[in-house]
Amino acid sequence: MFVTWCLHRSLPAERVFHREHLSSGEAFAAWDGLLAAARAGPKYLAQPALAEMVAQRILQAGQSGLCAVDSFVVMPKHVHVLWVPAGSLAALVRTVNGSTARDANRILGATGQRFWQEEYFDRTVRTSDEAARVRTYIEMNPVKAGLCAAPGLYAWSSANPEWAGLKPRAD
Repeated sequence: MFVTWCLHRSLPAERVFHREHLSSGEAFAAWDGLLAAARAGPKYLAQPALAEMVAQRILQAGQSGLCAVDSFVVMPKHVHVLWVPAGSLAALVRTVNGSTARDANRILGATGQRFWQEEYFDRTVRTSDEAARVRTYIEMNPVKAGLCAAPGLYAWSSANPEWAGLKPRAD
């Protein structure tokens, strides 16, 4: 599963697109375009302590058997993950997001506030070729955003050698 979620208030309030009339690829492109175009909203995940905590929780979900983690990136306003859930995707996202929201709000001094956007985007990845394309998209995301010159240079990405050996590939 390719899953993207973002910080609360990072998408424009007036966003409208009718996902039911779009292919999953078109729906993702529309959602991702909204994220990329949004200039307002919090960028809490640019803080190293928060980005580190989110990356660690994604990996802990894999280590605890909730999923197999393939690739991830923690961007300043959103997260992309390619993983294989062991059970319900909704339960997996709830587990990761619930614990990270609680801890992030404690760090930010915002206990009880909404941290993540309620909705998230998910797409089933059906082939190893598609998984390779999604993995490349995830790991190139910080390069495309101008946050680094090469995928391995971004600290909060599975492309960074620092994370090597900490996460098994799903395929």
